[in-house]
Amino acid sequence: MAAPFHLGHQSGSDAVEAVCGHGNTHASIVDTECEDRTESLVVRGIKEQDLTLDTPGTGEVLVVEPLLPQRIRRPSDALRFLITLVSLAAFVLLALALRRTLNGLEIDVQAGTGRAPDVLSAAAGLLGGVSVLIVPVAFAIERVFHRDGMRVTQGLIAAILALLISYAIDEWIILSGLTDLKQLLTGNREVEPLNTVLTPAIAYATAVRMSRRTRWRALMWTALALDVFALFTATKVTALGVILTYLVGLAVGFGTLYGIGSANTRPPGSAVVAALRRLGFVPVSARRLEDDSSGSRRYLVGLADDRRLAVTVLDRDRQVAGMLYRLWRRFRLNTETRRKAIRSLRAELEREALMAYAAQAAGARLPRLLGTSEVGTEAALLAYEHVETRPIAGLRDEDVDDRLLTQIWEQVRLLHAHRLAHRHLTGESIHVDDAGRVILLDARSGEIAAGDLLLRLDIAQLLAYLGMRVGPERAVRSAAPVLGADTLAGALPLLQRIALSREIRAAARRDRNLLPAIREQIVALEPQATVEEVRLERFRPRTLVTIIAGAIALYILLPQLSQVNVVSVVTTANWAWGGAALLAAVLSYLAAAILLRGFVPEPLPLGRTMLAQFAGSFVKLVAPAAIGGVALNTRYLQKRGVPPGAAVTSVGASQVVGLTSHIMLLLLFGYLTGTQAAPSLTPSRGLLVALLAVAVVFLIILAVRPLRRVLTTRVRALFSGVIPRLLDVVQSPRKVAEAVGGTLLLTISFVICLSCCVRAFGGDISFTAVAVVFLAGNAIGSAAPTPGGLGAVETALSLGLTVAGLANPVATSAVLLFRLMTFWLPVLPGWASFAYLQRHDAI
Repeated sequence: MAAPFHLGHQSGSDAVEAVCGHGNTHASIVDTECEDRTESLVVRGIKEQDLTLDTPGTGEVLVVEPLLPQRIRRPSDALRFLITLVSLAAFVLLALALRRTLNGLEIDVQAGTGRAPDVLSAAAGLLGGVSVLIVPVAFAIERVFHRDGMRVTQGLIAAILALLISYAIDEWIILSGLTDLKQLLTGNREVEPLNTVLTPAIAYATAVRMSRRTRWRALMWTALALDVFALFTATKVTALGVILTYLVGLAVGFGTLYGIGSANTRPPGSAVVAALRRLGFVPVSARRLEDDSSGSRRYLVGLADDRRLAVTVLDRDRQVAGMLYRLWRRFRLNTETRRKAIRSLRAELEREALMAYAAQAAGARLPRLLGTSEVGTEAALLAYEHVETRPIAGLRDEDVDDRLLTQIWEQVRLLHAHRLAHRHLTGESIHVDDAGRVILLDARSGEIAAGDLLLRLDIAQLLAYLGMRVGPERAVRSAAPVLGADTLAGALPLLQRIALSREIRAAARRDRNLLPAIREQIVALEPQATVEEVRLERFRPRTLVTIIAGAIALYILLPQLSQVNVVSVVTTANWAWGGAALLAAVLSYLAAAILLRGFVPEPLPLGRTMLAQFAGSFVKLVAPAAIGGVALNTRYLQKRGVPPGAAVTSVGASQVVGLTSHIMLLLLFGYLTGTQAAPSLTPSRGLLVALLAVAVVFLIILAVRPLRRVLTTRVRALFSGVIPRLLDVVQSPRKVAEAVGGTLLLTISFVICLSCCVRAFGGDISFTAVAVVFLAGNAIGSAAPTPGGLGAVETALSLGLTVAGLANPVATSAVLLFRLMTFWLPVLPGWASFAYLQRHDAI
């Protein structure tokens, strides 16, 4: 159903502006008391016609627009709610970490307030307790007299929720057995962890936006301060309890504000028309258009001289929309590429206006900016000359001809010649007028005096978009005569998904050949170009996951390590078995080199291939176990002259065969262990459970269509390249022997190493049981996102050896020695091998 439309009278807008003092275009944009009065008018439902002012000679303009909603959910309230929750969690964790400091602070506060005279304490208790209740009631009465009952209702809902939540938290803290938190919040006294009077009062004051009214805010803070002082003197609260009471009250207040919504104080279209009159225009008609890509309102306004204006309205409550995404990008990307996450309404207005004027001076075809103005305290407008255009996103691909492509690149060249970066060159911001001329829109995100990196990012963004529309070859070919081959080569390292807009990133994710194909076209155009690599990301999300997983793994591992005396580990170990374990660890690198040679038909020197495996042990420090070695081996093969596709499939084939061998050996050793009826380990039942679990997971994947599609796509992609490579290997008996022998030798050497580590501490379990423990633990470690499976491998192996019958200290000591031999000791020779291979351009 179409939205209802409203015909607003211009004179009514003047009335609202008169009430708030908006007639002065230089008034501050942050006049919050005026905003509060405007909100009150909206809630009361006063018609604009009831506040008509005399505007001689102007007449009335009917603005055709959908009815503005009476209440809106402001993104700023959601943001404040999230920030308060994060602050709440941070204070709790900090308090638990600094218990002694906080207890000392608590003693100091109690001693300081305890010195207050009894008369002062009694007076503060009486005034504070009464004021905390009277001030909210008085505010509610004042609002009701102003017909603002909805605001009071919202505050009451927040207060009731705060009361229930604070009571529930109090009961949970007292009954849950969290002794440290309970002691910090109660001081081991008969005290409420969260004060059930202050929490509703704070939530109420937040939900009714009392902070925007200066006098009421001062009264409320005074009442709260007196009550808190009285509670401290009576030892009825703790310092942490007061802080958490305040934060919980804030969180409930902001959550209520966002959940119920706030009165819509956005100025209507009639206020926009009034602002245009103050700029000297004579509007005769106005209608609302579809919002732009940033969510800003747009109006088409007809003037008395038959001209038309395209008016963009920037609403204050939209300024924080999408802020969490911008904060994430700002945190993740390097300094020069990121944008300011939060910008005031005034700053946003000035930025867009400055970019528009600079683009006009550069001679680029952008709609001409004719004026700017504030619209009360809650919005600002930019009035552009209206041009009939349509976005190229709406054109058919065949309509995007070479002439149009050349025009697009010409406009970009004009901007870049004056150091202007558009930063949003997509199909929605590139338009074509009735004469077929290209016009650029949406310059709000642009930059003046832009650096080389931002200009190159513009080119990369446009290349990716046009490559998606007309193909990589035409996109590059159309840009070359306008920008030059060297300029295109400069954009080569910036053709990364992270540098592109959301929609183009999604397209590049679907078509993984898009960006590589554009790179190939540029390289073919300028083969000798030397371009430095550009790192846009501070870190990748995978790195963040690795850090978090590593911290969790360390948290799990530390209690186990606390049971082991490291000095005792070193002094009591049987180093004859330790030496055997070290030899087995070294043998594993020889086995890995033989394995890799077996899957590559091209000749590989054994020495350098073994050095590459040692280098992989260094890479495992910063990459998950299943990723680092694969990437390094692929790079090593490419440097040896193996084509990229063949290098990837060779390493992939080795991984597939290794996985198959791993599963087969696990089944074999599990069967052997079960047939031996070892009393300390009975994996026959465990093996059955594991197989059933795998079968259930496999059936679930096959039953769910999206999961089945992902699995079949991945398997098809893997085996489409692996099978032909395996056929090449099978033709050579020597390669088959290397592949099979290397695979088996690699696994057996690790099992021998772990078995020797167990023997070094007097452990006595069967070789087959050790093999089952290693194969299961290694599979878990390969799946873990931590570097080298750190934490996950130790936990899995220790648990497995304990189940196998070893005492926990012996199992933990054996695992620590095993990881020392296979993970930590190879780091130094791995670093030396990595440096050597890099110096000789071998990786």
